[in-house]
Amino acid sequence: MKITTIGLGYIGFPTSVLFAMHGHQVIGVDVNRRVVEMLSRGTVHIEEPGLQELYQEARVLGNFQVSQTPSASDAFIIAVPTPNRDDAYKSCDLSYVKAAITSVVPYLKNGDLLIIESTIAPRTMEDVVRPMIQAAGFTVGVDVYLAHCPERVLPGNIAYELVHNPRIIGGVTPVCTEKAKKLYASVVQGALISATASEAELSKLMENTFRDVNIALANELAKIGGDLQIDALKVIEMANYHPRVNLHAPGPGVGGHCLAVDPYFVAAAAPSFSPLIQTARGINTSMPHYVVSLTEKLMQDAPTQKIAVFGLAYKGNIDDTRESPAMKIVALLEAQGFEVAKYDPHVAIGCLTMKEACSGSSLILVLTDHSEFVTISEEATACMALPHLLDTKNIVKRMAPNVNYMNLGNVYHYTKSC
Repeated sequence: MKITTIGLGYIGFPTSVLFAMHGHQVIGVDVNRRVVEMLSRGTVHIEEPGLQELYQEARVLGNFQVSQTPSASDAFIIAVPTPNRDDAYKSCDLSYVKAAITSVVPYLKNGDLLIIESTIAPRTMEDVVRPMIQAAGFTVGVDVYLAHCPERVLPGNIAYELVHNPRIIGGVTPVCTEKAKKLYASVVQGALISATASEAELSKLMENTFRDVNIALANELAKIGGDLQIDALKVIEMANYHPRVNLHAPGPGVGGHCLAVDPYFVAAAAPSFSPLIQTARGINTSMPHYVVSLTEKLMQDAPTQKIAVFGLAYKGNIDDTRESPAMKIVALLEAQGFEVAKYDPHVAIGCLTMKEACSGSSLILVLTDHSEFVTISEEATACMALPHLLDTKNIVKRMAPNVNYMNLGNVYHYTKSC
């Protein structure tokens, strides 16, 4: 089958490679010229284990082409960003989705399949996408088949999870569902779950909302522990010995284009019935400010005003900084007048080495759980003006004995008198 994918980002590109590896003829489309040029040279533009090798294989097979414009195909997969709008509830901005649909409509013909993989607000397929296709003269479910098939993958393990995870197939009509299932059955080994488009939309959103709400509970517990001078991390560890309890870990906030974005789409769709979701969002968005307040207290009597920030990506071992709380924390610290040395071995921003970031600093602030931060170099901390370390991700396990180690469970020992 010939497939055109619109959007070659963290989901669209691996998805395109997957279909190409399974014998489909794929045209990957992106409006970003730099992305198209890099892929044309055979170089992937995102960090994801194994993806470069898979792309090289797809190119050898001759099944993958890249372009800035669509062309006629049998199936169209739209995987473009859906950011928040600047309104009261940060609702779903569908401008990229609408633009992508508009770009492929001239190439649609009877029998084609159009799939939206982008995360979208509830009822988008019924209330927005279906009318656009009907306005182009097609009868949905008869001439053209529409489905929402959201991804559910973990960055850092995308290639495996695209194949093995269960997949929700939400057709606008039952026939649409079956057409989309047939396509995904050619590449997915996990279960293919039939659903309506609206069920698929809300299910995807609630998967991420569940995690966001539970992380908010852990973050609230971290604040409570600090206020009551109780080690919240120890409390979580003990509580999780209960066979039916699984408290999440607190941190500096949540990021990425899932947990930090999707819950707003649900809240905006039903604001009167989503107070818990809205409260959880408020707790998690407050965490960068909470971390900055702790940092300010730790730096009150420091010999220098330099802080070494370790980690800019929103999660460990990837290069994705979208909605990263680390980036917000850096901006807040710089606005307060601190000298911030940024170090991230996965993100091409700031210092090149750990030692360079630490030189002359009075605090290491760990904001991402990269595996490189499990061990903090003694050579690096020897260059510090004051060897203090606040680990907001509880990732550091080995460091020099003279380093004063703090995390979100015990930091109250050092800030209560400030």
